[in-house]
Amino acid sequence: MYTLTPLANKVFGAEIRNISLSTVKLNDELIQRIKQDLAQHRLLIFKGQGMVTGDRQVELSKKLGRIESTFYKHPRSPHPDVFRVSNLEEEGCTSVGRTGWHLDGTFQARPFKYQTMHFHSVIQGGDTLFIPLREFYERQDVKTQERWSRLWFATGRDSAHPMVYVHPIRADTTMLFHCGRPFCAGWLEEAVQAESQPNREPINLNDAKVLTPTSIQDELTESIWDAFDSIGHRQEWAVGDFAIVDNLGLVHYADEGTQQGPEAGLRVLHRTTIQGDTAPFKADGRSS
Repeated sequence: MYTLTPLANKVFGAEIRNISLSTVKLNDELIQRIKQDLAQHRLLIFKGQGMVTGDRQVELSKKLGRIESTFYKHPRSPHPDVFRVSNLEEEGCTSVGRTGWHLDGTFQARPFKYQTMHFHSVIQGGDTLFIPLREFYERQDVKTQERWSRLWFATGRDSAHPMVYVHPIRADTTMLFHCGRPFCAGWLEEAVQAESQPNREPINLNDAKVLTPTSIQDELTESIWDAFDSIGHRQEWAVGDFAIVDNLGLVHYADEGTQQGPEAGLRVLHRTTIQGDTAPFKADGRSS
């Protein structure tokens, strides 16, 4: 069906070869294999895909779930459900992914479960950085883990997500946050004793301690950079790369090189986002 090679010396990610996403039949067997490999590796990079059309990218994305398009429609986008990103304003939306480490759709009741990323043009230094969330959480000391497990991410839309919760597909620990200043309204911290009480009612936002956005965003950012050399991955994209990302298992960040001027060349990314199946839920059953 295709050849999968795990990324060397990494705890996640794999490269896929010997398949053409433009021509292969998108049957149930293939889609199930892709989903299984995503559950295991969290980042699949299909190499040498040439120029997959917008229609085809959307067709494949719909096989993975329901597309949810919440972004600006750039005039050069090849399809209404394809988010076109670039380093040049006339070619696509700029500065995307540069505000801080994040997963996409944190403002949604059900954050995106997958995203696809297809590179039609690349520039040197236009990399994307990834961190696996289970491993990131497990690197922290017990005191930090316990404190983070009491935090809820306030979206600014009358809702809050648990910062530490259960991955709905992998069933392991994952996290939810956005370190970009505009994307976080604050953090709600439960009392220490609340975490040990069984069968609790959903969190009452009025009873939680309110923390400023930057207080936790800065801590997370520092911790991620501290962990990056050990568990992170810098993806240097090539023209034709087509990635499918477990958006709930990884956070990512666009390197500053993604926004170089025209002298560096042209960077073009086509992205789709697939709706999540459930609201984030904690091991005790409480959810957003």
